[in-house]
Amino acid sequence: MYFACLILNKIKYSDHAWTICRDLKVVSMLLGQGGNTKYPCFLCEWDSRDRAKHWTKKVWPKRTSLVPGSKNVLRESLVEPNKVILPPLHIKLGLMKQFVKALDREGDCFKYLGEKFSGLPEAKLKEGVFVGPDICRLMKDKAFESKMQDNEKEAWNAFRDVVLKFLGNQKDPNFKRIVRKMLTKFKDLGCSMSLKVHFLASHLDYYPENLGAVSEEQGERFHQDIKEMERRYQGRWNVNMMADYCWTLRRDESQAAHKRKSSKRSFEGKKKNIITRICDD
Repeated sequence: MYFACLILNKIKYSDHAWTICRDLKVVSMLLGQGGNTKYPCFLCEWDSRDRAKHWTKKVWPKRTSLVPGSKNVLRESLVEPNKVILPPLHIKLGLMKQFVKALDREGDCFKYLGEKFSGLPEAKLKEGVFVGPDICRLMKDKAFESKMQDNEKEAWNAFRDVVLKFLGNQKDPNFKRIVRKMLTKFKDLGCSMSLKVHFLASHLDYYPENLGAVSEEQGERFHQDIKEMERRYQGRWNVNMMADYCWTLRRDESQAAHKRKSSKRSFEGKKKNIITRICDD
């Protein structure tokens, strides 16, 4: 929290009061939430532990304020809740996670995922941890659908409609019906009601008109880069892996100054010298 406050001061957030669209964990930290996860929603008093009412109760008491010491609030909020935009990309990743976790572990559909993403650690596969490009590949994969049972296919098609007709650049006029259908199919499949699913079930009107205009490019870039690092280090998170990742970012910065420069000439440099000599001759 100290570092988050320091960063906001450095960028003079109080002067600009930009809207924020980040991962929900970051949003919770900025809003002062944490610790006990009984009331994780910053818009209402949704009880994450009252699973008997998750799929039946839609309207929960609204939060009037984020008071430290009550309802999962630990500290004073660093940003105003009305400046937070729900992240469409992470909502999509959360829906994918719940879909995969509800699949039969011995079924053809789940086994196909293991074969298609053989480089993904088994623990992440079971938890349904995928990145945006992975989901795009599956949405175009007809073989993936052929491995599904009827209830799995209905839930998958409903999920795809939500991604294409609600969480994108254009919002379908019947988006509420499309989202309700997906929630029904997810419930029938046996999916759990996570916080990201709850935002669709109870706070659909809170989403902006054009979700495609909200950029989460940097967050997605981080997920993809870390996935590649995990593959190279075989899932072992350590200091070496994080140092390698930091140096990768450093090398990608074209304007960065390096203390040591390579004495080797590139092929492009050699080619220019050869052309120059030919022209002089």
